[in-house]
Formats: sequence, C-alpha cells, structure tokens
Amino acid sequence: MSPRSLDECGLDLLFLADLAGKIIFQRGKISLTSLTAHICLPAVVVTPVIDFMRGEHLAEIARRGASEGDVEYQLTEEGKRRAIESLRRCQYAGPAPVTLQAYTETVEVHSVGALEIHADDVHREYSDLVISQRILDSFGAAMNSGRAIFVYGPAGSGKTYMAERLCRLLGGTIAVPHAVVVDGEVIQVFDPLVHKPIPPVERTERLIDRRRQPDARWVICHRPVVMTGGELTLSMLDLHFDQSTRFYQAPPHFKANNGIFIIDDLGRQLVSPRDLMNRWIVPLDRRCDYLALHTGYKFRVPFDVVVVFSTNVKPTDLADEAFLRRLGYKIFIGPVPEHDYREIFERCCTEYGVRFDAAAFDFLVKEMHVRANRPLLACYPRDLVGQIRDFAIYEGSERAMSESTLKRAWASYFVSDQ
Repeated sequence: MSPRSLDECGLDLLFLADLAGKIIFQRGKISLTSLTAHICLPAVVVTPVIDFMRGEHLAEIARRGASEGDVEYQLTEEGKRRAIESLRRCQYAGPAPVTLQAYTETVEVHSVGALEIHADDVHREYSDLVISQRILDSFGAAMNSGRAIFVYGPAGSGKTYMAERLCRLLGGTIAVPHAVVVDGEVIQVFDPLVHKPIPPVERTERLIDRRRQPDARWVICHRPVVMTGGELTLSMLDLHFDQSTRFYQAPPHFKANNGIFIIDDLGRQLVSPRDLMNRWIVPLDRRCDYLALHTGYKFRVPFDVVVVFSTNVKPTDLADEAFLRRLGYKIFIGPVPEHDYREIFERCCTEYGVRFDAAAFDFLVKEMHVRANRPLLACYPRDLVGQIRDFAIYEGSERAMSESTLKRAWASYFVSDQ
C-alpha cells in the first residue's frame, strides 16, 4: 500500500530532498501534483520534503494556483547548486526507489517456490504443441521442485521454445520496483524489455479511498522470462555501474526474480562452461546471491528464479558431478517419432495454407531423411513447409506439398556440397 509517512516510505529525508531537487532542476518549475506523480509518492510524503527544502532555502514558491496541489515550486540558487552536485554523484531522477528489505520481502511473498504446477496446467498450456508425455511430465515435476533444470539435446529439437513457454505455468502477478536503494546507491530494476506491466483496472467508483491505493513505486507485471545466450559473460552477472549516469543496472538474474532465467546455448559463451556454472553453485544452493557496489559494499539479494540451462552438449561434458547434483532435473529432448513428425507437418501445412500430401510425406521420411541420415527434429516441418509456401507465392503456383516441392525446399534449407 502507498506509504502515509516518511517512516513508512523507508527512505531518508535527505535522499528524497536530493531526488526532488534533481527533478525540479530538470523541469525548471513543477507543481506538487506533478512532482508526486513523477516521484511516485503521495503528497503526504512529498509535502514534508518540499517543506524541508524551503526551510533550507533550497526551493521556493514560483506560482500559487487555485488549490494547494496547483502551487508550483522552483529551486533557489543554492538549490540549483546542490542539484548540480547531486547530479554529478548520480543522475537518477526517476521514481523513488524502495529499500532492499522491502524488495526482499516482496520477492519472498511472490516466490516461485510456493507455486504448485499440476498435470492439467501443463496439458492446457502445451495443448497446441506436439510433445511426448514423458517430456511434459518431466517439465511439470521439475517446475514443482524449485530447482534448476538442465535441458539438452540436438539443435532444432525445440529445447529453447519449450523453456520459454514454461512462464505460462507461473500464474499470478508480481510487483517489480522501478529501483532499489542500497547504501545510498540506486539500482534500476524495472526493465520494459523484460517486465510486462499489467494495465491497471479502470475504476468506476467516484470516491476512492486514497489510503488503499497501491504503492506507485512498484509496477504490477507478469512473471518475467529472461534469456541469455552466447553473449553471456561472468561480468554480466554483477551489477553494472554506468560511469556516465552514476547509477546501477540490475544483472539479468536479478531482473528475473519471481520468474524464469534461461541460459541458452550453454557451451557457446566466451567464458568456459565450468566457470560459468560454478558461478551458480551458491545461488542454487542457498536461493540468494551476493552483489557488490563499486564502493566495495557487499549485500545479499534474493535468488528466486527457475534456472533453465539449455545446451546441445551432453551434461557430463559441461560440468562435474558436484554441480550436476545441484540440478534437479536433466531432461533430454531429441528427435520425435514418425507419427508426431507427421502431425507437426499437418499442423504447419494448415497454418501456412499448404495442401498436405501423405505420399510426399512418406517420401520425405523414408527417402530424403534416410539418405541424408537426418533425424526427425521438430524444427524441420515449419521451416520446410514455410519454404514451400515462399516458392509458391513467388511463382504464383499452388501451395502444395509434393516430392518436387519438398526436394526444392530441402535443397535450399540444408547445407549441401552440390
């Protein structure tokens, strides 16, 4: 709920005065109503901050409107000097941050470890895909374990796609702060590329009890899914201090709290897989991580994520037994049986408006796949049918699956020496 005093806000008066000073400096003049909206704190909290600034001769009234909320404030010369100094130390001038304690408590309330995933949930969310019961059961049980999941198999088997859709099993919403303050330093947490806000419910009541309004410093979002691939390095898992703005960006697993963190293509990173995976031993065991500010101050943050490692390499080639024991489930996703392969082809044909042909499919499986020694991977139907459609559009011909259209799609899709 929205704080009703400075004490409930959890932030230091001087910190809020500096933040308000930077906002007013950038805006020139600002009304109390606009300031409360920008700083995401109610007037009952912001007013004492403005009163303090006026008492210290840092701010003054620039214009009086018809109401108290319409009064505009501006900085004095001393206030401008202080604001410039504050901006040199830290340029953050957004919504007021929350405390680390408040953030930790909120993450615990929305913990993924408290969720229960049932068979009906898994079947409902994956009903539009052709997947074996073994794989579905393994993913469902793995999500209930609260432990990391190791997904492995050949490229194109659907590992990443399956992992991305796990977020659909995580019901409910979470609260994500715009920023967190630690030892006077600001760490920006909310990321529009990761966190998907839920539109506020439109209220029809004319009278709203202000005391029951949510804390605007938090954004109500869907549970996040953060994916990193070959670009991941060890330094990316630490706080990123921007030398120009002088505040921090949270690392990807921090932003993924209460959600899923996928490390795709494990083994393709510049850092060795063993070094990368050793970085996760403490977080996976203790459900917390330790970060450090550039000042050297270290602090503990929650590590409430479902970690999914996805790789084309065998688990034993990437990590030792000590680490593999910390992984709750190792799920192999490989080639699909022929009847599933056919069903995927039929669905793709329906989606792309291509006429399916059973004889052409038999030729594909028994001749082309066998001759090229290629397994029946789940990614091939969509790609091959897509190329049949592309050629048909180009030539103005019928969108139909045949031996000839399959041969042409096959030749342009797979690498060949001829």
